[in-house]
This record gives sequence, C-alpha cells and structure tokens, in this order.
Amino acid sequence: MAKAERAKSDKGTFFKGAFSTFAVDNVAAAKKFYSETLGLDVSDEMEGLSIDMPNGPALFIYPKEDHKPAVFTVFNFQVDDIDDAVEDLTSRGIEFLQYEDPIKTDETGIFRGGKEGKGPAIAWFEDPAGNILSVIQE
Repeated sequence: MAKAERAKSDKGTFFKGAFSTFAVDNVAAAKKFYSETLGLDVSDEMEGLSIDMPNGPALFIYPKEDHKPAVFTVFNFQVDDIDDAVEDLTSRGIEFLQYEDPIKTDETGIFRGGKEGKGPAIAWFEDPAGNILSVIQE
C-alpha cells in the first residue's frame, strides 16, 4: 500500500487524546481565577497550569508576556442549565459580556439562540487575561 493510501485508511488512529491551550499574561492570576472563582482542579505544570476538565480534554494555560487576547471564544464550558450556571458564576463575581449585533444577549448576558433557531444558548465572559470563555447549553 502506498504511503498516501495508508494514511487515508488509518485516518486518526494515531491520536491518543487531545487538549486545548491558550496564553495568559499572569499565571498566578489565572491560577486563582480558574481554581478559586471557577472551582476547577488546577495544578502547576512546567511554567504553566494544567486544568482537568470534567468529562473532557484537559486545558493547558501558559505564560506569554506580550499576550494579546483573541477577539473570539477560546474555550467553552458545557452546562446542563445555562440560567443556573450564569446565576452561580455571577454570584462568584463573573461579569458576562453584553452583545447587540449580530447576536443579542439578554440582561443576564445570555444569547438564547435556540429560541430563534440560531444555535445554542450561550453566555460569554473573560478571564483575568482577557481571554473570552463561555458557558454553553446545547
């Protein structure tokens, strides 16, 4: 079998897992936010942070002095009930982002796309480095 054919027939069989990464400008602030505010299991790894995600791939956050946050969502947290999640996170000091166009969030910061047939219910917030995160209910 030619190399191209073998690669096509064995597509993806060499993957043994996956994880996401993104940068922050202050690892100590990120550690406090992800462990204390969000309540996730965070451990120091190399120069960054390893975060174990319930029922999903791990997240690795690394330092970058000249970090500039992306203008899009870098990580989504899946939830069963977005209203409960937003209420709980708001009580922990999270401020949800407000959008007007082309997606309109309600007063709590939730875009209720499912009601309009435009996707899931989702609410966005930022970590201390300005990275955009979300809670999402499919």
